[in-house]
Amino acid sequence: MQSQLPPLRPIPIKARVSVLFLEKGNLDVLDGAFVVVDKNGVRTHIPVGGVACLMLEPGTRVSHAAAVLASRVGCLLIWVGEAGVRLYASGQPGGARADRLLYQARLALDDTARLKVVRKMYAVRFGEEPPAHRSIEQLRAIEGSRVKNLYKLFAKQYGVPWHGRKYDPDEWGSGDTANRCLSAATACLYGVAEAAVLAAGYAPAVGFIHTGKPLSFVYDIADIFKFETVVPVAFKVAAQRSGEPERAVRIACRDAFRKSQLLTRIIPTIETILNAGGLNRPDPPEDSVPPAIPNKEQSGDAGHRG
Repeated sequence: MQSQLPPLRPIPIKARVSVLFLEKGNLDVLDGAFVVVDKNGVRTHIPVGGVACLMLEPGTRVSHAAAVLASRVGCLLIWVGEAGVRLYASGQPGGARADRLLYQARLALDDTARLKVVRKMYAVRFGEEPPAHRSIEQLRAIEGSRVKNLYKLFAKQYGVPWHGRKYDPDEWGSGDTANRCLSAATACLYGVAEAAVLAAGYAPAVGFIHTGKPLSFVYDIADIFKFETVVPVAFKVAAQRSGEPERAVRIACRDAFRKSQLLTRIIPTIETILNAGGLNRPDPPEDSVPPAIPNKEQSGDAGHRG
C-alpha cells in the first residue's frame, strides 16, 4: 500500500526556527517522528523540518534514521563541545549547487572582484561606504579598530568590565563572564550562518576576508550581523550575572534572531554581497554531461539537497 503522505521536502530557511541545542539524549526516529529520548525513556518531539540547525552537545547520540531524516528536510546537524564553542563535525544538507560553488570560487580568485565583495561586506556591516582606494588589508585594519571600539561601547552601555576579547577554547572556564557570553553567542550565530550558506548553495570554506578555515565564508557572513544581534545580547546577559550565562545567552539569541528577522535576511544579503563582485555566473562547459535524471522540483532554498 502506497503512503498517502507527500514526500519529504525542505522548507526555506526564512520559514524556520533558527537554532536548538540538545544534550544528554538519543536522537532517533520513532513512529515516524524525530525525537530525543532521555535516560528515563521520555520522548521529546523535535520539529526537525522547521529548524535551521541543531547543535548537539556532549552526551548526544544520533541514530542513522535521525541523520537521514535531518538531511532530507535540510536541517544542519552540528556536533559541538561545551556551550557550543568547539565544533567537532557537522552534517551538510545543503551546498548542492555546482554553478554557485564555481561562481563563488571565481569571485574569490579574481582580485578585483574579491575587493568589490569585501567593500560591500564593509558597507552592509557598518551602514556606510568604506574609504576609497584601500586594499583588503587596509580595510581589515579599519574594521578591526571599529570592532574594538564597539566592544568597549557595549561594555560601557551595560556596565560590564571589559579587558578585551580573549578566551582559551581549551579552558572554557578560564574566560571572564563577558567573553564566555560572547563565545556562546557567536557559536549560535555561526550555526545559523552555516545553515544559510549551505542552503544558498555556497561553500562555507571559500571566504573573502577570512581564509584558511573550514568556515571562512561563514565567519564573513556572521560578522555582518554580529553587532546588531548577538553582541548586545552577550553583554546584556553578562550584566545580569546569571548563574547559567551560556543557557541565558542561547535563549536570548533565539529571541534576537526572531526580532531582527535574521533568517529572512541572511540569504538575500549573501546574494547582494556576491553580486557586488560584478562577475556573471559561469555557464557549464559545452561538452559537459547533463544530469541523466532531471532534478526534482525544488521546494526549499537553492542549495538544499531535497
